[in-house]
Amino acid sequence: MELRDYVAVLRKYWVSIVCVTLLGIASAAIITLVTPPTYTARTAVFISVRGGDTAGELLQGATYATNQVRSYAQVTTTPTVLQPVIDKLGLQTTPALLAQAVTASIPTNTAIVEISVVDRDPELSAQIAQATSEQLVATVDQLSPSDATGKRAVAATIVTPATVPLEKTTPRTALNLAVGLLAGVLLGFGQAVLRNTLDRSIRTEDDVARATDHSVIAKIPFDADAAEHPLVMFTDPHSLRAEAYRKLRTNLRFLDVAKGTDRNSFVVTSSVAGEGKSTTSINLASTLAEGGEKVLLIDADLRRSMVAKYLNIEGSVGLTTVLIGRAALEDVVQPIGSGSFHVVAAGETPPNPAELLASDAMKRLLDAAAQGYDTVVLDAAPLLPVTDAAILSTMTGGALIVAARGAVTVPELEDSVATLDQVGGATLGIVLNKAKVGSSDGYYYHYKHEAEAKGTSRRDRLHRAWRAAKASAGPDA
Repeated sequence: MELRDYVAVLRKYWVSIVCVTLLGIASAAIITLVTPPTYTARTAVFISVRGGDTAGELLQGATYATNQVRSYAQVTTTPTVLQPVIDKLGLQTTPALLAQAVTASIPTNTAIVEISVVDRDPELSAQIAQATSEQLVATVDQLSPSDATGKRAVAATIVTPATVPLEKTTPRTALNLAVGLLAGVLLGFGQAVLRNTLDRSIRTEDDVARATDHSVIAKIPFDADAAEHPLVMFTDPHSLRAEAYRKLRTNLRFLDVAKGTDRNSFVVTSSVAGEGKSTTSINLASTLAEGGEKVLLIDADLRRSMVAKYLNIEGSVGLTTVLIGRAALEDVVQPIGSGSFHVVAAGETPPNPAELLASDAMKRLLDAAAQGYDTVVLDAAPLLPVTDAAILSTMTGGALIVAARGAVTVPELEDSVATLDQVGGATLGIVLNKAKVGSSDGYYYHYKHEAEAKGTSRRDRLHRAWRAAKASAGPDA
């Protein structure tokens, strides 16, 4: 991964990273609060050699003391020293357990034994440290060899008496919180990188590029109101999403969809259900009609048709009615809005959708529609569950694949494009739906604010648009 990839991960998962970091700090704080405080008392014992008149003898004595001090440091935590301490202070413990609280260390190039005692009671820690140092002095006197006159060769002296510690040794609040913060940041970023590696869902144009060489010809931004008002070209024509559909219309004109032939028709589909292909079909068709074209939208999703429901038009007669020979195309066409936008509903759900869509009747219908309209848009079923959209792509100029952010994965989009390639259908491009909009799209807001500054509220525009649409659809709508 490059630096920009890590930055992208940080921007994508910053919420979870912050949460994990806060969890790390909170864990450190809880551990700090529940950890009983401990105190450390310290004392020091100096080991020296008695006697010696010459400089050489004194030097030998110092060297001997330095060598012996290691042994006496180890003696400090043995029962020889600790048992008398337990008896003196009346402690309810054993030498082995007490040894875990006592530490004897030797500063570099010294003959000093530093004794540290850790305990929850600061006064008791000082008492144990002092008693241990006193007992070490006595033990050194017992273990040290003596000369002919009975003098001990080695002597031990307490140079630093133990005092009651005023500050607790543990827990160290600042250090614990710092460690919790660092651990939280590392774990948070680590889980983000892992999730990003395992997450194969389509979210950005880069994700689409990993799945296919076909470009994203439009990004339809996410809108929280989209579920309530999916037909944005009717309800809010100056919104961010409406401008995105106009951009899709502009980009579509540069694709290989030749006017006046069977190539002026195309399919709008998706990889799986729930990606917004039907709303994309309707809004795109409406945008094309807004641009002055005569547009026919055909609901070719014979398994889960949604066009009639969204447009509030008659849906019991439509495409299937024509394909089984019970009506002509012009009999089932329903006008929407100003009259340049026409719709053919799906009709009754047939038992054999794929066979109907692959029939000669469907080819004849598309030929007739291509001659009578500037553009024919077909809303087809998703590519992966069924073959309907793939079949229709071979009869038209190709297919637009709607990929909703977070709803489809890279392998699924790969399979969708491969499905079209296998049957000889053309992939016209990818429409990234529910996309996040960056600051580069800010001009949309400027456009929207200018329109709203003229005194037209969204509620007024919505009501007028729906009244106009229902009036144009006729009394049965």
